[in-house]
This record gives sequence, structure tokens and C-alpha cells, in this order.
Amino acid sequence: MSSFALPARQLNFGARPNANSQQQFTYQQQQQQQQQQQQQQAHGLALPSGSYQPQTTTTNLALPGPSPLKPTGPVVSSTSTNALAGPSSPQATTPVPSTPIPLTLEQQHITAVEGIVPTLQNIVATYNPKRFAAVIMRIREPKTTALIFASGKMVVTGAKSEDDSRLASRKYARIVQKLGFDAKFSEFKIQNIVGSCDVKFPIRLEGLAYSHGQFSSYEPELFPGLIYRMIKPKVVLLIFVSGKIVLTGAKVREEIYTAFNTIYTVLCEFRKP
Repeated sequence: MSSFALPARQLNFGARPNANSQQQFTYQQQQQQQQQQQQQQAHGLALPSGSYQPQTTTTNLALPGPSPLKPTGPVVSSTSTNALAGPSSPQATTPVPSTPIPLTLEQQHITAVEGIVPTLQNIVATYNPKRFAAVIMRIREPKTTALIFASGKMVVTGAKSEDDSRLASRKYARIVQKLGFDAKFSEFKIQNIVGSCDVKFPIRLEGLAYSHGQFSSYEPELFPGLIYRMIKPKVVLLIFVSGKIVLTGAKVREEIYTAFNTIYTVLCEFRKP
């Protein structure tokens, strides 16, 4: 019996890749990248600023067979940088409020020439003939108000006593004299004295108006107080349900005291329980 030894042979399954097809595939990738870059530049796309190092990729293919393919050249993917289109916009800054610088004398003169002049409001006196025919003047000591008319008459209000009223009238007359008017202080007299008090108990105004109808007038729809006109002394009293009283029309201080003592005995009869 004879035996034969066959030579050993290596069998490789699968198709052997072609080197030319691999190079063609790499070339197509490079062409696609270049087309994409050209399209971005044509549309004006702004790429982020900065310098980038090109990325180098080396591909080594180990193919089966007795003679391996040579490695293909490096595939370089470079990214081009484009400057932003148009001028660079500065960052918006929030304005910080500051105190304005006062105007100089020259600037104040310019504003006055242009007709921009501030209006002074009630420094010492106010005069508006469309509203009232008198000049309204005020002083601090004594704290009073004067009404000065074109006829030369003057009314002083707000004084707490007869002496303060006379002193204030003299001061107003002196102010008018300093302004260049030929004014004289004369014919001073007290025209009206006003007083107020509280009896500390509520009052039935309806009963008081009914019993003293010839002296009193009470219209709660028009005025909440009862108006009581006393004959002697000639004083007018405003009486409120809370017990507060205002006395006016007296010429001397004693008339206020007499009128209050007279009305107090009447009010006790109409005290609310």
C-alpha cells in the first residue's frame, strides 16, 4: 500500500481588498470636506474665532496576504477660520446716574436769555389779583399773616394776643416803608377776637335749637354745628355735638369770657346722658 503526502496549502477566505479602491475612498472624503468648507464661506457663516491646529489622522490598514499594502498618506482635516462679518459690536454698558454739575454764571445767563427762568413761589409775599385783590404777606415773629390792599388798609390775622397783633402790624408797616412807599402806621384797632374751648360732654343740639330758636340756627345737612347768636355780649358761638365751642366776634377779651360763662349754664341743661 502506497501513501502520498500532499503539500500543505494555506487557504484564505474572503475577497482581498483593492488598494486603489481604498485610496479613491480617501480622496472622496477630502473632496467632501473641501466642498463643505466652500459652502460655509459662500453663505457667510461666522466660525468661532481662534486658531486651531489641523487634525492629522494616520490610517494603517493591515490587509491579509503575502504583501501588505503601504499605508496611505495622512488625512489632514483643516478648519479655516473666518472673521465675524461686520464691525464688532461693543458690550452694552448700563449708565450710572450722577449728580448734575451746577450751572455757571454764564450758563445761567444763557438760560435767562432763552426765556427759561424758574418761578419763585411765596418767598415773603404772594400777589395774584385774579384770585384775591390783596397782597398776602407773612412774618415769623410774631407768626401772623397780613392782607395788604391797594387802598392802604391792612388786616393782620393769627396773633395770639392784642400786643402781638399791634407789634406785627408795625412790622408790616415798616416793611412797606422800606419798599419805598409813603406808609404810616395809624388807626389800629381790634376788629375780631376768636376763642375756642371744650366742655367735655356731648350736647343735644336738637333740643337746644328748639328751646332757643330765636338765638340759634341749626341745619345739620349744611353745617354740623349749631350757630348761636348771643345779644349781650354780641358774640357768635359755634356749638358742636361733641362739646367743642368756637366763640367769635368779640372786640375785647372780656367779652369772650362773659359769653362762655353765659352759654355754659345753658349747655348743662342739654347735656346728653
